[in-house]
Amino acid sequence: MTSAANRRRWSDNDHNFGPFTYARDHRGYRPLAIVLNSGDGDESPVCTLRFSGFGHTLITALPALIKPWRHWVDTSRYEWSRGPDSGYWDAGPREYGFTYSDGHLSVSLGRVTNDSSTEQRWGCFLPWTQWRHVRHSLYGLNGELVGTIPQRSWRGLSSEGVLARHRDEESVRDACPTADFAFHDFDGELLAATTRIEEREWRFGEGWFKWLSLFRRPKIQRSLDIQFSGETGERKGSWKGGTIGHSIDMLTGELHEAAFRRYCGENDMTFIAALSAKVK
Repeated sequence: MTSAANRRRWSDNDHNFGPFTYARDHRGYRPLAIVLNSGDGDESPVCTLRFSGFGHTLITALPALIKPWRHWVDTSRYEWSRGPDSGYWDAGPREYGFTYSDGHLSVSLGRVTNDSSTEQRWGCFLPWTQWRHVRHSLYGLNGELVGTIPQRSWRGLSSEGVLARHRDEESVRDACPTADFAFHDFDGELLAATTRIEEREWRFGEGWFKWLSLFRRPKIQRSLDIQFSGETGERKGSWKGGTIGHSIDMLTGELHEAAFRRYCGENDMTFIAALSAKVK
């Protein structure tokens, strides 16, 4: 029988065979990884090597090829610390290898502390796997283009530049007409909703890899921004609070009323009437 000390728990689907642990991941997290871990010398005392890929993970127990890190914490400066051993050993695992998931590469370089200021780890999003945002447009009551918010980098802007950019964005939003609707919430409360149509576009590749967008279609998402006159939803009035505004994806051909009617039907709300449209 395999000793529990020679096993490394990974998921709820673990299968143990001697020093090996195998798991198949049925969730969304499916990393590609090779990681050597020392264990922490306490709850996870065993050195392990993990291989992950395509939804499968294999972990094998190894001899102590690397050892956990240890750091003496001196507590002699505190009044409550007395005796010859005025301190304690803080310890944790060391880890070497890499993990890749959803375009992000994380390289383990040693000490694991779960503290970004002391942990020895480096990571970045790979630019040839990312989508860059290129457009944010607003549309009118009949789906006509009203304006596009200028897409400029925030990097290096002075405080005056930041304020100027905010003013530019607000001027486009203010020019966009909105529609108002009356509805009953799930508890019968009469509320109003103000809606605005927005559309965002992303293209593939960042930095030196923007040319990759030539080979992939852009992602375009049209949404209905909804602002409520009061809290909605079953959590309203509680310490968690209800919803006062958010966005929903719009279906092809939908305008304000059709999208909001669909939203009401999906969220136990009763659509009452369309109120007058307006421009701020």
